[in-house]
Order: sequence, then C-alpha cells, then structure tokens
Amino acid sequence: MRAALAAWLVLSLLGGTGAQGMCGDPPAAPSHSIPAPQLSPEDRLSPHIPQSLRCDACHAIAFQIEEQLSKAEGKVGKKALKESDYIEVLERSCSQDWESYGVLELDGEKRLSGPGLPSQHPLSVLVSGGPWPARLSKLCHGYMGEQGEAQIYGAHRRGAAALRQLLCHGDKGPCAGRKERPGPRKALQNEL
Repeated sequence: MRAALAAWLVLSLLGGTGAQGMCGDPPAAPSHSIPAPQLSPEDRLSPHIPQSLRCDACHAIAFQIEEQLSKAEGKVGKKALKESDYIEVLERSCSQDWESYGVLELDGEKRLSGPGLPSQHPLSVLVSGGPWPARLSKLCHGYMGEQGEAQIYGAHRRGAAALRQLLCHGDKGPCAGRKERPGPRKALQNEL
C-alpha cells in the first residue's frame, strides 16, 4: 500500500495533478484563444490601405484632423486660425506617428481600430505598427492634395460631420454609399 501511494504521489507531481484542485481550491479559470487577424499579402506588403479598410481609415484621419484643429483653436479662444496656422496644424496631423491604429478581425471581417473609430469587440487581437502608420499618413497627405487645406479647414469650421462628409462620404469618398458612422461622443460642457 505504501509503495502504491508513493508511486501515485510521484506520478502526480510529475504530471502536474494531484493535490491541486483539491482541498477547496477554486477551479481554474477557463482559457480563451483569440487568433490574430489573417492578413493577406496586400494587407501585409502594399504601401496603400486596402480598399476594404479605406472607409475606416478616412474616419480615423477625419477624427485626428478634427482633434488637432480644435486643440489649436482652443489656444486662440475658439477663433478661426490664420491660414499659415491651420496649414501647419494639418501638416502636423498627417505627419503624426499613427501608432495607436491597427487592424483586427471580427466575425471574419478586417476592421481598422483606434481613436475616433467605434470601439470593437473587447476580445480581439489588434495588429498595429508595421505598415499601418505610414499608410495612414500617406492617405492623410493625399486628402490634403485632393481637397486642399482651405476646403478641409472650412469643413472643420462647419463641424465634424461636415469634415467627415467632405473626406469620406462625398461622391468619390471611400465611404460613398455607406451610412455615415457616428463620431465618438464628446463630453458636454456641463459634464466637464
């Protein structure tokens, strides 16, 4: 009997079972496996944002432009910026590092995620860095060339929805034909 008990103890210790889970220990928490998004060669290697992510990218860019311009206007008392000032802010908006953005996969669909985009499922793997920051910067600079800084600033002055409409939802925008996404909720003055 003693030999059998000693053998069981040795095997239990080698196998990692035995006294664990006994004596009222709480059960082990279930583990979850969440795969990283499966990126195609275009997703990994192209210098451009894939077509399927351009609407999300446009909303991210519009959000960053809106944030930077609003911050600059806040420093001058919400007055309109001088042309040289808003051009500088727009250039800085496009040249930022964009590291907080990346791609994730939800229900088999790849989506861009980051500040200004609707929050995604809490249990997902975000692939950031890599080519995404350069792609967003390049696309942002492209919008500056296509629309012009004065037109972009004018849309900003009319409101965030007007800026998103100009960049993303116009006739040739990457979200054309899609319902406009709501922007992130800003705190009301009395909530601050």
